[in-house]
Amino acid sequence: MPAQYPFCAVVGSDDMTLALTLVAIDPLIGGVLVRGEKGTAKTTTVRGLAEVLPPVRAYDGDRFSIDPADPDAVSPDGPFGAVTPVVERPVRLVELPVGASDDRVTGSLKLDSALRDGRVELEPGLLARAHRGLLYVDEVNLLHDHLVDLLLDAAATGRVSIERDGVSAEHASRFVLIGTMNPEEGELRPQLLDRFGLTVEVAAPRDPALRVEVVRRRLAFDADPEGFAGRWAAEQELLRTRLADAQGRVRDVVLDDETLTTIAEICAAFDVDGLRADLVTARTAAAHAAWQGRTQVTREDVRVAARLALPHRRRRNPFDEPGLDEDRLDDLLGSDEPDPGPDGPDDDGPGGDGGSDDSPPDGTPPETPPQESSESPDDERRPAPAGAGSVASAGEPSRARLLVVRGTGEGQSGRRSRARTAQGRVAGVRHDGEPTGRLHLPATIAAAAPHQLARRGLLDGRGLALDISDVRRAETVGQESNLVLLCVDASGSMAARRRMEQVKTAVLSLLLDAYRRRDKVALVTFRQHDAEIVLPPTGSVEVASRRLADLPAGGRTPLAEGLHRAAEVVRREALRDPSRRPLLVVVTDGRATSGPDALARAHHAARHVAAAGIQSVVVDCESGRFRLGLGVELATHLQAEHVPLGEVTADGLTCVVHAATAPREGVA
Repeated sequence: MPAQYPFCAVVGSDDMTLALTLVAIDPLIGGVLVRGEKGTAKTTTVRGLAEVLPPVRAYDGDRFSIDPADPDAVSPDGPFGAVTPVVERPVRLVELPVGASDDRVTGSLKLDSALRDGRVELEPGLLARAHRGLLYVDEVNLLHDHLVDLLLDAAATGRVSIERDGVSAEHASRFVLIGTMNPEEGELRPQLLDRFGLTVEVAAPRDPALRVEVVRRRLAFDADPEGFAGRWAAEQELLRTRLADAQGRVRDVVLDDETLTTIAEICAAFDVDGLRADLVTARTAAAHAAWQGRTQVTREDVRVAARLALPHRRRRNPFDEPGLDEDRLDDLLGSDEPDPGPDGPDDDGPGGDGGSDDSPPDGTPPETPPQESSESPDDERRPAPAGAGSVASAGEPSRARLLVVRGTGEGQSGRRSRARTAQGRVAGVRHDGEPTGRLHLPATIAAAAPHQLARRGLLDGRGLALDISDVRRAETVGQESNLVLLCVDASGSMAARRRMEQVKTAVLSLLLDAYRRRDKVALVTFRQHDAEIVLPPTGSVEVASRRLADLPAGGRTPLAEGLHRAAEVVRREALRDPSRRPLLVVVTDGRATSGPDALARAHHAARHVAAAGIQSVVVDCESGRFRLGLGVELATHLQAEHVPLGEVTADGLTCVVHAATAPREGVA
């Protein structure tokens, strides 16, 4: 096995190494979610953790790794007796690919045994292999919904039940779940987010000296992995010993009523959901005390625990920034009591103490400079002059009407449009020779039945004689996610009569809907004489909402340029992700005033978009008593649905977007 980067050699990720250390001390904390930008050693650090964990004992040949010391543990490979040899092995780090199938994760029928011997045998999945170890999901926010459901079940019950393909089995699956993600690629489902005990934010260090040290160590490791690991072997062994001592000490840590009351007050003050936050914070504080060599929890232990356990549980809107107000946390904790002194090491090891205090010595928060208002009420009502840019704020988003791409796609699992997916309702049977997918057992048996007389001698009369050509896979229909491309008119006509505020509120509601339905989003705006890709396709609606908030309005209306730029974004994204179907939402009043024959060029561009097969919706922003009907005319050229701005947030309405070649129909 190639050498892993030593855990104790990681620098610049103190919070991350501390959080990983604490869940290693007490796995019941529930795992760690690491959020951060690319290139911050997230994966390297996680893989290094397994190297310092104490080994586990298991029965020789047991694929499900039950604990020999647990008399109630049962393995599908058992039963095991007193004479069964017990072996000691390193803790496993099992990596779960984001594109794995559900049978690969939970286990399924072992096909070669069934086809060759006519014997039903369980093939363990990744959750069985991860039992009593670490389950690592890189880019966990991109995990398909059906895999998220499986992880939620296993994390909640500690067991995996398999009922498929004629296999009925159950086994234990308790693991430390570690996930890493880049927030720019999208957020995590709230149900799965709550299953992570701790969360940390990581970023590349800004100190040049620290960056140099990181690069120096990495270059040395790449040049000679074994030699680099050898130079850190003594520190690794000390860390391994200290970690084992903390695991034994954590059971003796005292959580008195005063500490539990303080934890409850903090959780209530930060308005967290449920009581899991209280339990996780208490366990983390105890683990931190054990890591510091103490058996008594201090306020600093509680502070570190709250800072790691509460940010992702704080009740917030999807577009709010995650995090915790540490000044408020310090106020809730009050002044620190005298340190009773550790019973063991007083250094903080990997990750430090996880806390910092940037407050002034007297405890008063730093003064906030006064902010100057850039607009007066009169400026808010006055239309922006041509060529100028004014920024309007959005109102509170509400539930948007559902926009659905017509037809059946094959994109990633989501909650918007109908699609053939790995999970869902069985809608048919396929026989395409693919080795993966959900087995349709009745159809497989029916295909093999006519050949039993010819195959009678294969199994000596035992069972059903199957051939690989008999295998039939289930075709399931569920829902997919789409690319929601918002093409927003930011011209001067949109800035009049506070219309831009209404537009931003409607677009924010559409972004909130895209967040809930697991879509990718992109944002194109057009104003003055050109169109701009404000946000390329991404899974992060938080980034889109921030770009929308800073969007200025003013100038002429280059509608044709906006449509051409939107078509270009769709074309490029189709090369990168051909299975994800696009939905173009054009937010405009239909005017075109930039350049000669602006309206004719806009209608020509609309027909070009329709001919490319891009399905569209026109959100018509025209208001007032006298209307020109240009939005309706644009929708006709786009072969798109026409939705007035005021109806974007109408609850309970569904707008089906028709294919470009289909005749236009009304809203369903």
